[in-house]
Amino acid sequence: MGVPAGYFFTREHEWVKIDGNRAKVGISDYAQHKLGDITFVDLPTAGKQVKQFEVLTGIESVKAASDIYAPVSGKVTAVNSALESAPEAVNKDPYNSGWMVELEITNTAETANLMDSAAYDAYVAGLE
Repeated sequence: MGVPAGYFFTREHEWVKIDGNRAKVGISDYAQHKLGDITFVDLPTAGKQVKQFEVLTGIESVKAASDIYAPVSGKVTAVNSALESAPEAVNKDPYNSGWMVELEITNTAETANLMDSAAYDAYVAGLE
């Protein structure tokens, strides 16, 4: 499955979609597939400050517990509280209803450290 255009990705399989100084963050379809059925998303509190590639939050599945890293630096302005009762949304629709956190970005130039959709597709293809 190809990834949608307009998203940036980390080597740890987080995605970020940027709109002005706001960014939504989640995990890629590849990551949710590897994790299996998502059972819990540990959502951070609004106001949390993170630097690029620092731990942002955590996720648990039937297979493993994993850290989710911030693809860009910023402040948490919103969380997807629907995941508290329906964490499986990450499995069903990782790029839309499965988003986890919204950040107010402090440095949009950090996207230079990320992969675009085409580069991420190639990266994932090399992992298989």
